[in-house]
Amino acid sequence: MSSSTKDISKGKLQKRQTKKTLVLVAVMLAMFMGAIEATIVSTAMPAIVADLGGFKLYSWVFSAYLLMNSVTVLIYGKLSDLFGRKPILTIGIIIFLIGSILCGFATSMKMLICFRLIQGFGAGAVTPIATTIIGDIYTSEERAKVQGYLSSVWGISAITGPAVGGLLVQFVSWHYVFWINIPLGLLSLTGLWLFLHENVQRKKHEIDYFGAILLTVAISSLMFILVEGGNHFAWGSWQSLSFFAFSALTLLGFVLQEGRASEPVMPFSIWKERSILIANTTSLATGIMLIGISSFLPTFVQGVMEQTPIVAGFTLTSMSIGWPIASTLAGRMLISMGYRKTSIIGGVLLIIGSITFVTMSASSGPLWAAVGSFLVGLGMGLTSTAFIVSIQSTVGWEQRGIATASNMFMRNLGNTMGAALMGGILNNRLSLYLSQKDPSLSIEDVNRLLKPAEREKLSESVRGVLQNGLTFSLHSVYYAVLALAIISLLLIYFIPKRKDSSV
Repeated sequence: MSSSTKDISKGKLQKRQTKKTLVLVAVMLAMFMGAIEATIVSTAMPAIVADLGGFKLYSWVFSAYLLMNSVTVLIYGKLSDLFGRKPILTIGIIIFLIGSILCGFATSMKMLICFRLIQGFGAGAVTPIATTIIGDIYTSEERAKVQGYLSSVWGISAITGPAVGGLLVQFVSWHYVFWINIPLGLLSLTGLWLFLHENVQRKKHEIDYFGAILLTVAISSLMFILVEGGNHFAWGSWQSLSFFAFSALTLLGFVLQEGRASEPVMPFSIWKERSILIANTTSLATGIMLIGISSFLPTFVQGVMEQTPIVAGFTLTSMSIGWPIASTLAGRMLISMGYRKTSIIGGVLLIIGSITFVTMSASSGPLWAAVGSFLVGLGMGLTSTAFIVSIQSTVGWEQRGIATASNMFMRNLGNTMGAALMGGILNNRLSLYLSQKDPSLSIEDVNRLLKPAEREKLSESVRGVLQNGLTFSLHSVYYAVLALAIISLLLIYFIPKRKDSSV
């Protein structure tokens, strides 16, 4: 047998050794682990704050995770080209699990935030590399069906996350919200190493580490001042202005670096297409909206409406029900009316859902909150699906992966900035309200609202001031959400009309 025949036979054997169905299960477990993290932690946060204190640091629990996740996504993707998908995804999952274990042992909010940075650093590898693995092992004809399975992971995790989080908080402990990741991660690693066999071809790549560092510094400094501005530092103080200036300078440095990098972290050339520019900019806005709702809705339902963690979790679950329903409908709507009109309908639903939150009060009840979540879920499902179709129809095959990744990055960036921005608005407005109504109370006293036993010990007057203050500050957050929904709809109107489209 000739050497070339042996190579072909070896290649066929290598391909047969990869058990595609079992690898798919392992990949879905990894994605489920990362996807469930957002909703399950959001539901548990009131209990975590009630136990650890540090309400002022509430938003940093989300910001720290999202920051590392956002910045590392593109770097992990390039590392997987160099060293293969399996080892890089393995490293990401292991780092994620280490962070999860440490989060469960946190005894203060500062410790929890540090451990969430570790968790987010690992999470950045999960979604992009898991998706790449599916592209590697399945043919183009098979991918459409398999992508449906991957999409279902997000729907299932979004529905089960709040419910599981609520049950764990109410009947066990918030620590298990983080530790539930351990069996999922270990099962995924086992499946990857037993059933995925790669034939890695070494390629030379120039990873843009300097660009990644500049981006990390720019986002971190901006997030810090968005959270602390108006609270520890006045907006017009030299500290605030210095942070804004430093963030702007490092962002400018990032843009310049990307222009000369051979393989940039963010290829700005694709942004010359107007449809990509608008879709990505709108995704940034909707990313901020999404984190503003999902991070603080449980706090409103538990602290103001005095509902249980389970009920608070299900108000978020309704968003997760609306999202996959709208995504399914979007497939038909895109064919019948085009992506522009589909996006506009989604944008209108985002505005209606935001108005629901703005008008929500203690007497509205959790059903009102659930309806608002459902409407926002419908809007997100329609717009996100339409954006991906718009982007992928704008570029050729050789740029489709980069263009799609840029949209994922912008949504992640919106989540990262949104956690800081909305947290800053909440802290600022709550501090202002309490200083006017009862100077003896501070933001930290809100912790007592989130713990039923502590809440019952409060006098009617103190409870009323704290609940009204929380309502006032959260309404400020939801007004910001409404403003972003309106901006998103205005941006959508600028999506160019296609001659081959029905719009």
